[in-house]
Amino acid sequence: MIYLFSVSILWAFSFSLIKGELNGIDPGFVAFFRLLLSFLVFAPFLPALWRGQRSGFSAALFIGMIQFGVMYILYINSFRWLTAWQVALFTVSTPLYVSVFFDWYRRQVNLRNLLAAFMAVAGTAGIIYQADKSYTFTSGFLLIQGANMAFAAGQVAYKLLREKKQDMGDAAYMAAAYLGAVLLTFFYTLFWGVFPMGAVSTGQWLTLIYLGVVASGVGFFLWNKGATRVNAGTLAVFNNLKIPLAILVALIIFGEQADIIRLGAGSLLLLLALWLAERKTFNPGKLYGKK
Repeated sequence: MIYLFSVSILWAFSFSLIKGELNGIDPGFVAFFRLLLSFLVFAPFLPALWRGQRSGFSAALFIGMIQFGVMYILYINSFRWLTAWQVALFTVSTPLYVSVFFDWYRRQVNLRNLLAAFMAVAGTAGIIYQADKSYTFTSGFLLIQGANMAFAAGQVAYKLLREKKQDMGDAAYMAAAYLGAVLLTFFYTLFWGVFPMGAVSTGQWLTLIYLGVVASGVGFFLWNKGATRVNAGTLAVFNNLKIPLAILVALIIFGEQADIIRLGAGSLLLLLALWLAERKTFNPGKLYGKK
């Protein structure tokens, strides 16, 4: 759990640090470049996986394409129809997808995890929902749900992959996952994006380097590593924990405004969801379906 919490803190700071820094840069290139840097950080671990575990290499490559590549492509395109506030609200459904994908794979319904996921969604939505904003169900909404599904499916698939293949460390498998994401985002940017030619400022390059090496490279590595060490319910809840933490960081460190009551109530619901997911003695209606 410490891995997931550490990344949640990292991403909470990232939201405020990079705010507005990358305006004017093609979003496809942003996704490609940050994932390229992430791959380069872990590239030295890739040859061992290629030589010793070809099936694991292929599986991780495909997982990376989905979890990071497809997720970023759908996410960045959603901004054609949605504002930042709409995107923030529509991303809160990720915990539900994590829980549902695990249940689908296991061919059983875990009510505790599903309830924890619902509580995480409700708590986070309550924090960021604004009545005076427009949240219409447009094409952007569908793109965000696709991005949420891709990120959730990747987490679940990686966790299941590592349960079966424990011959090497996570660094090797994540190197292959990053490679898959790099390949997908490169071809996307090549055909539908724009590679900048000297139009990027020094500050923007530094932000991209931070995103690629730290927020994405270290962040996604620790996140997937943490996913292999917790149950499905805990993983689902942690997908939304970064949002109240980001608001808290913006409030305390960067002096921004926030609704304290809603932040507190939503955070409390998230903590209750986490407690429920971690509780070992939850029995009523625990599992239905195949054993």
